Amino acid sequence: MNPAHVRTFGEVLATGSFADAAKRLGYTASAVSQQISALERATGLTLFERGARTIQPTRTARVLGERCGELLDSLTALEREAEALAAGQHGLVRVGSFATAGASLVPWALARFVRRQPDAEVSLEEGEPDELLPLVLADSLDLALVYEYDLVPRRWAPQLSVSELLREDLHLLLPPAHRAGRSAAVELADLAEDTWIASREGSAGARSLSRLCAGAGFEPRVAFRTNDYDVVRELVRTGLGVAMVPELAVTDSARPGARRLSGEPVGRRIVAVRRAANPNPLLAPLEDALARAAAARVRSRPRAD
Repeated sequence: MNPAHVRTFGEVLATGSFADAAKRLGYTASAVSQQISALERATGLTLFERGARTIQPTRTARVLGERCGELLDSLTALEREAEALAAGQHGLVRVGSFATAGASLVPWALARFVRRQPDAEVSLEEGEPDELLPLVLADSLDLALVYEYDLVPRRWAPQLSVSELLREDLHLLLPPAHRAGRSAAVELADLAEDTWIASREGSAGARSLSRLCAGAGFEPRVAFRTNDYDVVRELVRTGLGVAMVPELAVTDSARPGARRLSGEPVGRRIVAVRRAANPNPLLAPLEDALARAAAARVRSRPRAD
């Protein structure tokens, strides 16, 4: 049964007239009559007895009409839900983020998003970029925050839309009383003999460190590997080695031992990645919230001593 015909049927029952139903619906009386005839053909029922100037609902029409009210209420609710989804008021948006952004950018962005879209649902999944990007391409995530090191550029799939949120420089973390700690900026070559703490073998951070040190004429002697910056900071603080970390990993407790690299800044950029064809209307307010959180982070950007 055509839902539009069911709605017309309900109006005819309520008004007792094709003409009056037509006025309510903005149709002609002829159009109403045609819709009722189509509904009768679809159901195989006679719904109205037509007279010269009047119509009378059959007993079958009255029985059917009792159910039509429930159906029309459901249709109205469905229409309102569709309108809310199209306006980005309801629905689900699935977000992925790497841990550092998840601790610094994402909470502020999602708090803003939820305040402005109180009826929307948000899910958050954590992972490294190589884990999150396939989920975006497979439509298992609507958007992911990932990073790209200057010295380890990525190739983006053509289906993806990539928006830069912020850039962050790489900083050195030095143990207390390290010989290079007296300088605001450190020559990387001066750390050629130091023990290094780095991210996991094969990760973008580890490859970036290796390429940066190669440019300074040495290969870093890595003794400890972890992708957990809390662990990195503690290993440095206890004097077990030096590390190179992105700006978001320089917490207040680590800042006294953080130093800039001499020369041209080297870093990474944080980007929001989504499928260009993703129609989710919640993506626009989410991207706005992320951009605002990133801008606030830049304004309050921590600086190495």
